[in-house]
Amino acid sequence: MLKYVTRRLFYTLFLILVVSISVYIIFDLLPVDPARLICTKQCTPSIVEANRHKLGLDVPVIQQWWRFIVGFFAGRTYGDGEVAFTCPAPSLGYSFNRHQCVTELIGSAFPVTFSLALGAFILWLTVGVSLGVLAARRRGKLADRASSVFVLVGTSLPTFISGILIVLFIVLNFNLVSPLELGKWYNPFTNPFGWLRTFIFPWIVLALAYAATYTRFTRSNVIETSSEDFIRTARAKGLSERVILRKHTLRAALAPIVTIAGLDFAGLLGGAIITEEIFGLDGLGRMSITAVLETYDLPVIVATTLIASTFLVVMNLIVDLLYAFIDPRVRQA
Repeated sequence: MLKYVTRRLFYTLFLILVVSISVYIIFDLLPVDPARLICTKQCTPSIVEANRHKLGLDVPVIQQWWRFIVGFFAGRTYGDGEVAFTCPAPSLGYSFNRHQCVTELIGSAFPVTFSLALGAFILWLTVGVSLGVLAARRRGKLADRASSVFVLVGTSLPTFISGILIVLFIVLNFNLVSPLELGKWYNPFTNPFGWLRTFIFPWIVLALAYAATYTRFTRSNVIETSSEDFIRTARAKGLSERVILRKHTLRAALAPIVTIAGLDFAGLLGGAIITEEIFGLDGLGRMSITAVLETYDLPVIVATTLIASTFLVVMNLIVDLLYAFIDPRVRQA
């Protein structure tokens, strides 16, 4: 097991380095000059060059990437002389549009996105797996047909439609949350009820679509696993259906769901753009889309892209380790 973990860990670190280099190369090839975009109306070639120097764009792209890596671990200074300023480690760059270190911007937005992703993840996994198992156990009966309706509604209703409907006809119509407080951040440790009031409806919107998919997937996996030879052997030994379901069926049926759930959760950690925008949540998704569409804030765009990619790579590692724990045959692959 230790050999497998070590191999996967080195592979993950290598993949993160490759992704970070690729991100820098891709943005370097775009036909947009961030140094000119942050210029004032009186923009001269000398000012553009000075901006390029401050942004660190006056060196080859590989050197830009290396400066980013060094700055992440040791901090980085921008500018020269009296106008120089330093972003301490871990430095993800400096936003000249917002005049703030990108790490500070990420630090204020990430708790919002993490709260949104974690709550929605727990909700959709609980509802989706429970309904899927129930539908498989009551195959062809009322519970199965009801779950089919839920799956149809959840998969066919886009997130932006369900979000707008909930905001207009539930949140605002019944005055559950003041329009001025919609999306307001509360610390869950000091004001848990305010935090819950902010996120409960975004959780429902996100969980609706995901739970429908997980219900369908869990149902099909449980039905397929129930017809396997080892399940028939367990029944022949006289084990109860409850014991068979808990110790044999679910362990085999839910193994593929671990992979999908981990990657879905990692994808949300990169920012649920539509949901954050509808409910006014200042998370990573909303910050990144603002940086792209309104200001072209390159340091913020690069940082959020790298963070989202890193979440996916790291979560893929965690999923692989969990899968190896569930199925020992994977360790020998």
